[in-house]
Amino acid sequence: MNKIKVLIVDDSAIVRQVFSAELQREPDIEVVGTAPDPYVARDKIVELDPDVVVMDVEMPRMDGIAFLRKLMRFYPLPVIIVSSLTPKGGALAVEAMEAGAIEVMCKPGAAYTVGDMTTALADKIRAASTAKHRLKKGSIEEPVAKPDRLALTQTTNKIIAIGASTGGTQAIERVITRFPGNAPGTVIVQHMPEHFTASFAERLNGICDIEVREAKDNDSVIPGVALIAPGNYHMLLRRSGARYYVEVKSGPAVCRQRPSVEVLFMSVAKYAGKNAVGAILTGMGADGAKGLLEMRQAGAHTIAQDETSSVVYGMPREAVECGAACEILPLDRIAESLLQHT
Repeated sequence: MNKIKVLIVDDSAIVRQVFSAELQREPDIEVVGTAPDPYVARDKIVELDPDVVVMDVEMPRMDGIAFLRKLMRFYPLPVIIVSSLTPKGGALAVEAMEAGAIEVMCKPGAAYTVGDMTTALADKIRAASTAKHRLKKGSIEEPVAKPDRLALTQTTNKIIAIGASTGGTQAIERVITRFPGNAPGTVIVQHMPEHFTASFAERLNGICDIEVREAKDNDSVIPGVALIAPGNYHMLLRRSGARYYVEVKSGPAVCRQRPSVEVLFMSVAKYAGKNAVGAILTGMGADGAKGLLEMRQAGAHTIAQDETSSVVYGMPREAVECGAACEILPLDRIAESLLQHT
């Protein structure tokens, strides 16, 4: 069996040592090298040709974001960001994902113990190694055309539900930046650590016509607003009369995730039924597949991202295989379909 070759980039010798020792315990992963800064990392990437790079973004000698942008432009590789759980760390991690990283995690001592963290990191490395990397050398994305505003006479009790994991931050951005300012109320689960979701929501809020914010318990789900489940908390849709709102709570991980797409989709099926539409986007594992099936069975229109446009075709594949998807669409057509069916 060919092992997954990993390069670890971090200015802390202790972090490099701990990650190397823990990951070497995995039979299918080989740490082929480490680097204390981007300059050394650049040379080792060329020399060692790793399958996955695990890196911090707060490093000496060169800004980690600048290095990541150069890497994505000239030598695109799957990159997992391991960042400190601080406001600055969260903002940098989200900026790194905008620059092309496909996953973000907390350093040990924040949300994880070393053992728990490296187990999760190993899973993300496996997913990243299968990723079809989105960026090609020198690529520039075409500008996004937004749909016309929805007719103001439409009912306001429609719900859009979206779930994603690996590669999902950019996929979600590509979808909701195409929503008009009065799009139906939207609820989103993206697998991210606690506090990082606030930075993610803040960034999206600055580039979308709709308002985007991290959800708080009892927030109303209303047109023109997208609520993102906070990291480490489940988000469920509830209804009181004509009002939709969200419940944000702790609880056991579902499908090994908290927040879980499954939990959100199951609640959307129960409380919104045919008034909802749902999309499951790129990600590893099966979180959300059964929930999307429940939504379809409750009368909702459901969409799975296709394999070609998915960074990791795990969650959408599971949804397709269990019959949960009414449509299988490339990423660039999902926003249009979501709006058409509300």
